[in-house]
Amino acid sequence: MASVDLNADLGESFGTWQLGDDDAMLGLVTSANVACGFHAGDPATLSHSCEEAAKQGVRIGAQVGYPDLAGFGRRFIDVAPSDLIADIIYQIGALQALARAAGSGVAYVKPHGALYNAIVNHRDQARAVAKAVHTVDPTLPVLGLAGSVFFEEADRLGLRTVPEAFADRSYRPDGQLVSRRERNAVLHDPAEIADRVASMVQSGRVVAVDGSTIAVTVESVCVHGDSPGAVQIATAVRDRLVNEGVALTAFV
Repeated sequence: MASVDLNADLGESFGTWQLGDDDAMLGLVTSANVACGFHAGDPATLSHSCEEAAKQGVRIGAQVGYPDLAGFGRRFIDVAPSDLIADIIYQIGALQALARAAGSGVAYVKPHGALYNAIVNHRDQARAVAKAVHTVDPTLPVLGLAGSVFFEEADRLGLRTVPEAFADRSYRPDGQLVSRRERNAVLHDPAEIADRVASMVQSGRVVAVDGSTIAVTVESVCVHGDSPGAVQIATAVRDRLVNEGVALTAFV
């Protein structure tokens, strides 16, 4: 039987500003990429996310990013590798403490936003992120884009790499994500998204923004928790996969 992990970015509310419905999403996904306070999230929010994930049996991942609360971590920062290493170690450590207090632990690491996209090609930053994860715990898997220099650097250090695909994002013909600044970068129709995910998981193919069909490697599927209709999208994706005999199982 085919199986795949279903993940979502959670814990991204801040103070009285609420983003998404984390509790509902935790009833649908198998892994939760919990913000670490640099691009989003505050200690109380992150603590709650970890507690609810632990109750639901959902794996907790540290979603690390640039120190960019104002930009939600979606702006590239030309940070020195040594500073980036310290930033990533700090974020993982903070979430580890909150996850342990909730009776769980950090099971993997996933970069967020602009950092995720940067380390597809930016080798210095990719090496820094991989080194930071390895320094904290060399057994922690990392989520990312197949074929990225981040995966090359992670492989070099012996980290487990887990390729993911995005349910609600458009792809370029080269397999990278269409920039959020461009039209139709984010998809919203639950039925269309469910169709795309079924194709990615079962045939390893997806239609790119130019109409071409490209190959994708996927062990985990991401549904963004901050997207409008995220719960409906995650429900449609989950139902479609289960109905087609795909087991939803955490990768770690």
